[in-house]
Amino acid sequence: MQVRDVMTKGAKCVGPDDNLQKAARMMKDLDVGPLPVCGDNDKLVGMITDRDIVVRAVAEGRDPAATRVQDVMTPGICACSEDDDVSAAANLMREKQIRRLVVLNRDRRLTGIVSLGDLATETRDEGLTGRTLERVSQPAGAR
Repeated sequence: MQVRDVMTKGAKCVGPDDNLQKAARMMKDLDVGPLPVCGDNDKLVGMITDRDIVVRAVAEGRDPAATRVQDVMTPGICACSEDDDVSAAANLMREKQIRRLVVLNRDRRLTGIVSLGDLATETRDEGLTGRTLERVSQPAGAR
């Protein structure tokens, strides 16, 4: 089974120069916690989460209308290809201890997101899902 068969399609991007208020509004409208950040030519440059906004901006007293996404996003995120086998995506999630991966097409453009939940509900492979969840849930650095 390929990633394209289980991913959530139609992911939306926020721009690195957009403000946090716009990113938060998009998260609310889309009912999501993470948003890919796309720069020139819709190329992926990072990811911002609702937690990033709270911990890196609100907790520091930053103005969401004046703070740019690029100031609090996580740059250089992990991605997989829509052509990858789901086991390869799960391996990457385990290795990097992450719960979701952005999915790129052959032109390196965003086509979706695959989450641990997608693996669980769409593959019905309890072994794959269980191993991935166990590793992702370990404290960072624990082996």
